[in-house]
Amino acid sequence: MVERAPVLDTICHAILIAGALLVCVPLYFAFVAGSLTIAEVQKVPLPWLPGDQFVVNLQAAWVKAEFGRTFLNSIVVAVGIAAGKIAVSLLSAFAITYFRFRYRMLAFWLIFMSLMLPIEVRIVPTFEAVANAALPLQWLAEMLHLGDLWKWISGHDIAIALEWNMVNTYPGLILPLIASATATFLFRQFFLTVPDELCEAARLDGASPLRFFWSILLPLSVSNIIALAIILFLFGWNQYLWPLLFTTDKDMATAVIALKNLIPRSDNEPAWNIAMSGALLTMLPPTLVILLLQRWFLKGLIDSSK
Repeated sequence: MVERAPVLDTICHAILIAGALLVCVPLYFAFVAGSLTIAEVQKVPLPWLPGDQFVVNLQAAWVKAEFGRTFLNSIVVAVGIAAGKIAVSLLSAFAITYFRFRYRMLAFWLIFMSLMLPIEVRIVPTFEAVANAALPLQWLAEMLHLGDLWKWISGHDIAIALEWNMVNTYPGLILPLIASATATFLFRQFFLTVPDELCEAARLDGASPLRFFWSILLPLSVSNIIALAIILFLFGWNQYLWPLLFTTDKDMATAVIALKNLIPRSDNEPAWNIAMSGALLTMLPPTLVILLLQRWFLKGLIDSSK
């Protein structure tokens, strides 16, 4: 039995409250700055009490940044990245855990080593691949001399030029980011905790591997999937570098890119109140996702630690 220590409980609660306050102070000042006028937000020091322009600044930020369109883009990209990462990671972890094929562990460690290669490191080859996804087929056609073969068969000269440009498209924003070594590793570790008797029973009942995966593993992984989906949604929503380099059409910009455009520049009016209002709006969807799915998030973390 664990005895309660009032003094220790008081110290722990004081530390937790102090940590929560440190986290909330920047958010409070963003709220205060977003409720002031331009003249008030430039005062030094910044006022500690909020003003009466909060709703007006929110409306101005929403219109100026075109958040209606950019929020839709961010939701599509974030949901697509989360769903793609979970689907690919589930299948790859299932294959590595339950199938005994040659170089299985080599494949796993190669996936695990990709954790050391973030998107910033492979940004140039990834951009080249997405700018022309048909480039491997073009190289294959050139290696096989298909143009010369067609000329020999038909007598007509033909130039084979294959191009599939995914710039300024949802697949181009989503597909390069759906591979996740972290999610694969977490699902593999969870699958290793599933009793082997379940797999043997499914095999005796004549269930196929996909049937075992769909009917047994997926229901057992629901809490882990939801917890990981929340983290991956935040990852997709907060993407900045890839959408910044990949989107040249403002209609395909995400909310984070739109927020960047609200930041005052040296030759513009210092509208930091509008920028802070835009920052609060950008933080709203991830906050709602965490609040609504908090119970599942905690359950997934607890289950994955068993």
